[in-house]
Amino acid sequence: MSKLTHFNQSGDAHMVDVGQKDITHRVAKTEGRIVMQPETLKLIIEGSHKKGDVLGIARVAGIMAAKKTAELIPLCHPLSITHIQIDLTPVSDNTVRCQTVVETDGKTGVEMEALTATQIALLTIYDMCKAVDRGMSIEGVCVLAKSGGKSGDWLRE
Repeated sequence: MSKLTHFNQSGDAHMVDVGQKDITHRVAKTEGRIVMQPETLKLIIEGSHKKGDVLGIARVAGIMAAKKTAELIPLCHPLSITHIQIDLTPVSDNTVRCQTVVETDGKTGVEMEALTATQIALLTIYDMCKAVDRGMSIEGVCVLAKSGGKSGDWLRE
């Protein structure tokens, strides 16, 4: 296991110096899900929720969040994102899965941007539906794969 990179030799938190790293094409894919009552998902799918297009708004919120990741997480580098794709898919009668792909050409990876996008998209669904279902739960948020950079490709088994 390698050492944590956001701490210097004195143990102080610091932003990692990526100045000498090569610019490479970097991709991260994440996923998570929100579990709810079947009646809640039915409202979302039918488009009969009084707040409007829940999944469409959640998708836009996730995109916005990915672009703001460095403002939310103190030691993240601001990145020029070249592509964001967020898919929100009902996978059962009570679950919506969010899969996010974020890409950049840069010196550091986009895992944090993809994770932030996934979580904010799911939180937006919660926010829009909490009036009818406070028992929803967000689960299984994780990185599925990443590519690019010195460490190369990684795939969750």
